Amino acid sequence: MRKGILIFIGVFALTFSAKAQDGFEEIILGGQEDSKKLLEGYFAPAMEGFISSMNNGWAHTAEVHKVLGFDLTIGASGALVPSSKEIFKVTGLTHNGGSYEGPTLMGESQGNTYTIEKDGQTISVEMPGGIAEDLPVSAVPAPTLQLNVGLPYKFEAMVRYFPETDFGDDGGSAKMIGLGLKKEITSWFGPLDKLPLHVSLLASYTTLNVIYGFENTDNEELTIENGAAEFDLKAFNVQALASLNFPFINVYGGIGYGSGNSDFKMNGTYTYDKDGANEEELTPPDLKFSAASFKTTLGARISLGFFKIFADYTLQEYNTVSAGIAFSIR
Repeated sequence: MRKGILIFIGVFALTFSAKAQDGFEEIILGGQEDSKKLLEGYFAPAMEGFISSMNNGWAHTAEVHKVLGFDLTIGASGALVPSSKEIFKVTGLTHNGGSYEGPTLMGESQGNTYTIEKDGQTISVEMPGGIAEDLPVSAVPAPTLQLNVGLPYKFEAMVRYFPETDFGDDGGSAKMIGLGLKKEITSWFGPLDKLPLHVSLLASYTTLNVIYGFENTDNEELTIENGAAEFDLKAFNVQALASLNFPFINVYGGIGYGSGNSDFKMNGTYTYDKDGANEEELTPPDLKFSAASFKTTLGARISLGFFKIFADYTLQEYNTVSAGIAFSIR
């Protein structure tokens, strides 16, 4: 599963980097302010959806394990991209008549033309299209490998982790850690602790770092030296949970709030040389994204001894589906 997570993150970073370079050198000819608006608008649904996915799937019951009881969960979440997020429009641009409208990364495959007036030349940039047509459903996925361990006083610790690991041939690496804590408070409500109802509070925090290097490029228009893309994500989630636990099935739900932010930087040296003249060193913009939303979750879990199967649906800005299996002891 760790290999699967690593492959997913590598593909995610590669797609992000490749799309950023699809006309990227010409987009930034329009200046940092224009290119920042265009690229942030283009990538925003994927980044916001990824934050929503990373914040989901932390619990499939409100009940906590007994001390040193544990479960290992393998699953995935997918944040559904609203149709309104498949197209973006940017205004206040210096070029292209002051505005641009086209598909986001999660939109249709064909981008539109962005026109730049620079040094007496008119440069037509074919903006990148999206990947919606390559996906079975318009969703941003995030895999989950999580360990839960019961602690004293009705607490439960949750960990999502893999150490820094290299991938690719150009200095790529990825690392992630997620920490969570769940506290069961059923006893606070008196006679409720005699029922199959359980109530708890949960908080979690996830940080992810991906670096993807790409080969040096030297052609008529662009020279890239020591190029690399760096992606940092931080996500925070709080929830109040309740579940009805029966021997074969339990139904669970919760209300809460999830938020996060991510940064994307293109490192290295970029030199633009249009038709062998007007050589210019380019400075890629630093891209920043954020997402925040109240959330409501409803799901069910089937218990086959120590083996569990669960699925849930979360209503939030990017509605999210989570599903998986768990191996649970005590």
